[in-house]
Amino acid sequence: MKSRAPVLIVGSMAFDDLELPSGNFKDTLGGSATYAAFAASTFTEVRVVAIVGDDFPEATIKSLAARGVRTEGIERAKGKTFRWAGRYDADLASRTTLDTQLNVFADFAPKIPAESASSPIVLLGNIHPALQADVLNQVGRPQIIIADTMNFWIKGEREKLVSLLNRVDVLIINDEEARDLSGIHNIRKAALEIRKMGPHSLIIKRGEHGAMLFDDTGIFAVPGFPLEDVVDPTGAGDSFAGGFVGALAQHVTGEGGTAAGREALSKHARTAMIYGSATASRCVEGVGTAKVELLDTASVEARVLQIRALFELTPA
Repeated sequence: MKSRAPVLIVGSMAFDDLELPSGNFKDTLGGSATYAAFAASTFTEVRVVAIVGDDFPEATIKSLAARGVRTEGIERAKGKTFRWAGRYDADLASRTTLDTQLNVFADFAPKIPAESASSPIVLLGNIHPALQADVLNQVGRPQIIIADTMNFWIKGEREKLVSLLNRVDVLIINDEEARDLSGIHNIRKAALEIRKMGPHSLIIKRGEHGAMLFDDTGIFAVPGFPLEDVVDPTGAGDSFAGGFVGALAQHVTGEGGTAAGREALSKHARTAMIYGSATASRCVEGVGTAKVELLDTASVEARVLQIRALFELTPA
């Protein structure tokens, strides 16, 4: 089922060199926009704005287009594509960055195509908060604005980030980032402090332990699905965000402005989080985007049922 509310995703497209317990994998497709777009396109039309170098394969852009992703916002610049290298510990719970090469991403200045500027839902991937603000200046006021960030921006660009939060409906970060942003260790108190900065809703990702939602209606927690074999956690958070916005888009018509968007969040954010968790759990079963590229509604719905079963007090 496709939504009438397309999603605009702005972020990075990259190559990753991964050292995993299962082996080393060079030139793996990565980037926040890549993972999120593949995930969200399972549910709705997606419009991507990103930058790649002249070394980026045209086949990947065609793969996105084949899933209904609008790719005219992907800029191809002279030079090399953003590249990241990382080594994961044996338990896959932590990783060490070995190399980061911004390449053409260093000069990324998002240019939003005219049609994409009217997208009712905007997902701002983990990029400089000044670039995130520039995107919002180009799109006006969508019904729902969702943003991601990281410790690097929290520590290095705090003023710009806090200014951005006044314009955001949903902030998605992990528990370490929540503590850094708020200066408070207790997650519940940290969430309260962060929501005072502007976001209507806050989602705190907790890795294999799932995610928590804090909004006006209270607190909701969705578990991570306990997998027998986790292959690669890279992109799990971006896949969660893509699944979340894609599922949420099913309940947004593009009419009614900000009030309608907030109403959709209040009614459907919890269900959308379960879809985000399901999508992320599918992603980590393969290396890079291998699994998320092939997502379909049947496989996600099957995992949603498995996650919902974790809540059942009485076995079926």
